[in-house]
Amino acid sequence: MTDNLDILAIGESLIELSTRESLTFAESFNKYYGGDVLNTAIAAARMGSKVGYITRVGNDYFKDFLMDSWQSENLDISNVKIVDSYNGVYIISRQPDGKKEIMFYRKKSAATMLSTEDIPEGVIEKSSIVYVTGITQSLSNSARNAVKKACSVAGEKECLLAYDPNFTDRIWSVEEAREAMEEIIEYIDIMILSNIHDAEKLIGISSPDKIIKHFWDRGVSMVAVKMGKSGCVIGYNGEITSIPYKDVVVVDTTGAGDTFNGGFLHGISKGYTPFESAKLASIVASEQTKGLGAIKSIPYRDQVFAEFKRGEG
Repeated sequence: MTDNLDILAIGESLIELSTRESLTFAESFNKYYGGDVLNTAIAAARMGSKVGYITRVGNDYFKDFLMDSWQSENLDISNVKIVDSYNGVYIISRQPDGKKEIMFYRKKSAATMLSTEDIPEGVIEKSSIVYVTGITQSLSNSARNAVKKACSVAGEKECLLAYDPNFTDRIWSVEEAREAMEEIIEYIDIMILSNIHDAEKLIGISSPDKIIKHFWDRGVSMVAVKMGKSGCVIGYNGEITSIPYKDVVVVDTTGAGDTFNGGFLHGISKGYTPFESAKLASIVASEQTKGLGAIKSIPYRDQVFAEFKRGEG
């Protein structure tokens, strides 16, 4: 039985095959794993949050690699369902000149079969924060219904619901993404989004202050607007504060936004204010961009908190 959780994350996992050469000429690839919600879950777990993860995993040659890896990251995977299917794959080239090539093979993968049956009300009741994204909603109609159920149960059980639309036109249209966000907005307590990739496209606003006020008017109490190297702007309880980005030598930005979310939700679940949580998240994300790969480069708690405490002093 699942213990009390700080964060319950619901979403897709993918096998990652990565190279530093062009996909056209690469002869070998490194095997890892990723996925937007999974990146966030591991970032929070490495900070010290008790994180549960819900997904479906295919019963293929990658199954044990995934399950063993997540256990070693201290994720609670007791509600992960194994099904007779395959695990989705993305192949990524991160070249030394900064060029990035990426291909996805995820149609009808195990994670796309996520359904309302996978959403345990009792586990949500024992979670402080439930975290979902637009990517999870986009996987299939059944996954979208699973997200909707998780949101309504979170509302009933009075646990915080955090959402990142994480929009990409590679997987669906602006209209579909907007509709998916609208169907759960009444339940959202914490909105984390990019001003350019999300807000400008989905609500036609790119000014962080106006984005925050838009979502306040929709009943979302806490809004974090991510702006890449320009830092982030946090709105909560009538107050709007800018948090600067920590300047580092950036190697790879893959998954940096997801990593920010993990640091931010860790802070909230541990009782930090949204503004303190954003400072923490900014350190987590900037440290992550210093290395290659979405998950491999996510920093651990001691490293982040040494920096966070220095910042406070």
